[in-house]
Amino acid sequence: MGQFAHDFDRRGFLRAAAAGTVAIGAATFAGAVPAAAAQTPATDARSRGACLTIPKDAIGIQLYSVRDKVSQLGFRVVFEELSRMGYKEVEFAGYTQDTSILGRQITVPEIRTLLDDNGLRAIGSHIGIGAFRSNLQQELDNAEILGMPNIGTPNAPSDTPTVAGYKAAAEEFNGWGEAATARGLKLYQHNHWAEWAFASDQPEVRLYDVFLNNTDARNVYLEMDVYWAFVGQFRYPGFDPAAYVRKHPYRYTLFHMKDGTSDPNAADGYDMTEFGAGDMRYQRFIHAIGPFGNHHGIWEQDNAPGTQPDPPGSLGAAQHSYTALADLLS
Repeated sequence: MGQFAHDFDRRGFLRAAAAGTVAIGAATFAGAVPAAAAQTPATDARSRGACLTIPKDAIGIQLYSVRDKVSQLGFRVVFEELSRMGYKEVEFAGYTQDTSILGRQITVPEIRTLLDDNGLRAIGSHIGIGAFRSNLQQELDNAEILGMPNIGTPNAPSDTPTVAGYKAAAEEFNGWGEAATARGLKLYQHNHWAEWAFASDQPEVRLYDVFLNNTDARNVYLEMDVYWAFVGQFRYPGFDPAAYVRKHPYRYTLFHMKDGTSDPNAADGYDMTEFGAGDMRYQRFIHAIGPFGNHHGIWEQDNAPGTQPDPPGSLGAAQHSYTALADLLS
């Protein structure tokens, strides 16, 4: 690790991760899950090891989860650690690190070299809608340099929660999607909970449905954040997240595998936590989405930085969550 040795003690990280604060493993998904979230006989009949459309050998990470480490230590150190843990794919949340690491800002081609050096693949990137509006071709150039097949946004389609607002947004996404398709890329949108709300002008219409039904399936894809979809289900009941995937399997190229602990007194109905430490119904979900499509599973935890002693900090959460995800998908 050379020049980074003073910034990061690998052995110290390993000791801290091994003594992590969260117990992980199969028990998390068995006895620890509330009865309401238990597997049904149908899903239980599909034993572990059954063919899943979320592959266990391509588990990814949204780098926002370890943004503090990317900023402080740089992509090189973070990629080395993620590769050692077993991660195979990364989703970007920006292309910058502390300028003191190299004496200048890192370049996108340099990031690609670090990915290749560590056996990692860029699977996607979160770009603000404003950047798509002002600098679409440069963002597509960056995606090509990094070798990623998908490029998306974490933003809601529109800040106007009306049918007309979401239809207008769908048309805008159709244009960006057509440009991405022309470059051999897939444009995607990542949901939070607000997209599952009902339109303010037509309270019987769910905003997510407006966007889904008015975007071109050939050019606009979707990344389901499972945690936020379940929060949306809590806030705005009447839909099943897995049913959307079953109906449109080839539009959901990516999933954010984010965990939470049930809390009916919380506004969201859940408190976000490391994967495997919560009780979200992932065992049911991964079977209920159906046998079609090829969905990439990406771990994300918005609050990973600062949620446990540092070191290992957010990298410890990444280690714990990878192990729990690998166990779930086995």
